[in-house]
Amino acid sequence: MASASPEVARRGRARAPATPAWLRGTTMSAYLGLLVLWTVELGVPRQVFVVFGWLWLATVAWNARARPSYHLAFLRDWWLPLVALTAYMYSRGVTDDLGIAPHFSMPVVVDRWLGAGVTPTQRLQEAWCGTPCHRHLPPRWYDVVLTSVYLSHFLTGLTLATVLWVRNRVEWVRWMRRYLTISFAALAIYVVYPMAPPWLAARDGYLPDGVHRLTGRGWSDLGLGHLDLALRGIGNPVAAMPSLHAGMAFLLALYGIQRLRSRARWLLLAYPVVMAVALVYDGEHYVVDVLAGALLAVLVLLGAGLWETARGD
Repeated sequence: MASASPEVARRGRARAPATPAWLRGTTMSAYLGLLVLWTVELGVPRQVFVVFGWLWLATVAWNARARPSYHLAFLRDWWLPLVALTAYMYSRGVTDDLGIAPHFSMPVVVDRWLGAGVTPTQRLQEAWCGTPCHRHLPPRWYDVVLTSVYLSHFLTGLTLATVLWVRNRVEWVRWMRRYLTISFAALAIYVVYPMAPPWLAARDGYLPDGVHRLTGRGWSDLGLGHLDLALRGIGNPVAAMPSLHAGMAFLLALYGIQRLRSRARWLLLAYPVVMAVALVYDGEHYVVDVLAGALLAVLVLLGAGLWETARGD
């Protein structure tokens, strides 16, 4: 997606027929109800085709009065990102089968230095998890918040893309450029530098046995404890450096800060900060992974901005 084509730019200026407020409220309520039911029964949508299907349905519900050609434009515009993200997901899942031994020691050494002798994951789990810490303990209120923030990663970036597609498709192209770039840049690093997260390091003896993977615990009291098992099957367990969860959260916040003008835009930084706490506390990532993800987000923003300036995009 090198640049916004004249056709995309033309469609970006096109407007769908106005949908009455009562109709939009009805269709969006039905959509949200179906999405909540899906999440409760099957979990947060994560598979690329499922996510795209829900996003497309959202645009249909939002502009219910639009002609079929308007709704089909979603498929015409999104098929290339869909192919790219499908390739990314399948490639990410096999990077740990390339014969490169995962790294364990480096992040432990760095995080122990950052934590004055104890990794921040250990400190947070000792303080917040319980004594002794275990993923099957009843969740606290902050477990619910942190699990929700962690799971938001699978929807926020593409949800923003969908909003931009409806409102301004030239801006949609710019965001997708950044979204795909950070995804594939992280993938390239995973290939050459596979690294184990804290929960895996604890399992293999590089960290104390008391470090657990707590990611799905926050939703267990909501009748969604089955998501804990689902989360354990996501992606590649040694795709930890950099943290794409952190990188995408920083990318979203910094992109919004760049584009918005209100002073309140700085509140967007709360999202990556809370995401970072969730990742470290839940044993998914070290602090060094989070910092690498933030750095990658900054580099992607700078690189995309320079590219667009040079090409007049």
